[in-house]
Amino acid sequence: MTWHIRDFYPEDLDAAFRLDTASTTTSQTPLFDASDVVASLHARHPSVVAVAEGSIIGVAVSRVDEDRAWVVRLSLDPHWRGRGLGSALLSELEHRLLVLGVRRIAALLPAGETGTDAFANSGFIHRGGIVLFEKHETVSPHAAALLARLGGAVPPAGRWQQIAGMVEEKRLIERRIILPLSLPEQAADHGVVAPRAIMMFGPPGTGKTTFARAIASRLGWPFVEIFPSRLAAGDGGLPAGLSAVFAQLQQLDTVVAFIDEVEEIAAHREPGATAATAIVNELLKSLVQFRDRTGRLLVCATNSIRQLDKAFLRHGRFDYVLPVGPPDAAAREALWRQYIDSPDIDSAALVEATQGYTPADIAHVAQGVAQATFEKTVDSGRRCHAATVDYLRTIQVTRPTLNQEQITEFNDDIEGYARL
Repeated sequence: MTWHIRDFYPEDLDAAFRLDTASTTTSQTPLFDASDVVASLHARHPSVVAVAEGSIIGVAVSRVDEDRAWVVRLSLDPHWRGRGLGSALLSELEHRLLVLGVRRIAALLPAGETGTDAFANSGFIHRGGIVLFEKHETVSPHAAALLARLGGAVPPAGRWQQIAGMVEEKRLIERRIILPLSLPEQAADHGVVAPRAIMMFGPPGTGKTTFARAIASRLGWPFVEIFPSRLAAGDGGLPAGLSAVFAQLQQLDTVVAFIDEVEEIAAHREPGATAATAIVNELLKSLVQFRDRTGRLLVCATNSIRQLDKAFLRHGRFDYVLPVGPPDAAAREALWRQYIDSPDIDSAALVEATQGYTPADIAHVAQGVAQATFEKTVDSGRRCHAATVDYLRTIQVTRPTLNQEQITEFNDDIEGYARL
C-alpha cells in the first residue's frame, strides 16, 4: 500500500489539524504556531498533502518570502513514520517552491520533533550553535492601532525591578494586585476576586505614576494614561470625553488605565455645581462598566485624598486605597546607589541628610553635583570627582518638595483613608 501526494485543498484543513496533534513527538511548542499555518494556507502558499485510502496521512506547509521559503509545518501520521513519507512530502513541496523562484528553504523544529530525519535525508543542512530569541507581543494589531489613538503602549519589561527601595509598597502591590491579576484562575479557586480599580494617594513627587507604569510592565499589559484636560476640549465636554475613552478601553483585552491627580475631576461636589456633578457621575458610571470585565485595572492617583468626593471612595468602587509616601531610609539608600559609584562617598550620610526627600528631589541633587563636577573638570583641565561634602553642600541648598505639614497630613490620611 502506498500514497499519492497532491496540493492542499481548503477542505483538508480539519484533517490537517487532527493530524498535527497526533504527529508531534515532543512536548515543546512549535516555532510556528497554528495561526501561522492557517495564515499560510489561506494565502495559498505552496502546501501539499499525502493521501492513502482516502485519508490524509501527511502534510507539508510552506511560507514564501521573495526568494526564501520556510517550512512552517511537516506532520506525519504516526503509523506511516519511517517509510520515507516525510522525504517524499518535502521533495514535492520543494518542486513547487523552485517554480516560484525560491532558492533558500529553511525550517525551525524543536529538537526531536517529527520530520527531523526527513529534513536530513532531503539534503537540508543542520546548523548547530544557533540561539533562538522570541518575543510574543501582548496586543493584537487591532489593539495596537487603538492604543496608538489613545496614546498608550506596553511599557518595557523591567520597570518594576527599576523601582528603588519602597520595599513595603512593592510587597503590598505585588501580593494584593499583581498576583491575583497574573493568576486569575488560582485566585478564583480560593475565592479571591482580582482587583479592578485601585487608588494611590500621597504627596506630589513620591512615585505614584512610576508605580502605575511599573504595574503595567510587571503584568505585560498595555498602559493608557487618561488626561482629563484633553478630553474636555471635545464636543460634549469632559463627561462625553470620559464616556468615549472608556468605551474605547473596553475594546482592549487587557489594559492598565491611569488617571493622575484625579482630585481635579472628582473633588467634593458643592450644592448647585451641576457641571462638577455631571463629571463625577460620568466617572462613576464609567468605573462601574470598567469593573465588569476581567483583564483590566484602573489606577487613580491623588495628591490630596481629602478633596475627593465621598461617593468616589465608597466601598465597591476601589478595591484598595494605597498610600505612597516619601522613600524610607532603605529606599533612599537604593536611590543614592543609582547616582554614586564611588566607595569614597558616605552614602549613609546622604541617606540621613535627605530624610523626607522625594525621588525627584534626590535626582535633582545628584544632577546638581554632576553638573558642578563637570564644570570643575572643564575649568581645571583635569578629571574631577565629587566628594561627600559636595553632595551634602548641594543638599543644604536644595529645597525639598515636601514640608513637614504635608508629611504630617499624609500620615494622618493613612489612618483615615487607607484600605490595604
